[in-house]
Amino acid sequence: MKKIKRQFKAEEKVAILKRHLCDKEAVSDICEEIKLAPNLFYRWQKEFFENGAVAFQRNGQKESSKVRHLEKENERLQNRITQKESVIAEITEDYVKLKKNLGET
Repeated sequence: MKKIKRQFKAEEKVAILKRHLCDKEAVSDICEEIKLAPNLFYRWQKEFFENGAVAFQRNGQKESSKVRHLEKENERLQNRITQKESVIAEITEDYVKLKKNLGET
């Protein structure tokens, strides 16, 4: 019999963690109720605390980081386009010279 993995949304995970952290419910009771392995609960809790600082960052910091990343990616892609255009120009020039040498112009 194949076991179906359940997917919990981020909001659901936070609500489950809140029950333990704020409402002081026992982890075993919560896990038994929603049929969740305790090690998964503790993994969520660890991830929650490791990434909690993001919640307190200013939106500007998050946005500027994304903007910087996108600007770098844009610059990299522009450089690739320039390089490809240069190669195409070189090949076209060689092609025209070859045609002239063969008298096809």
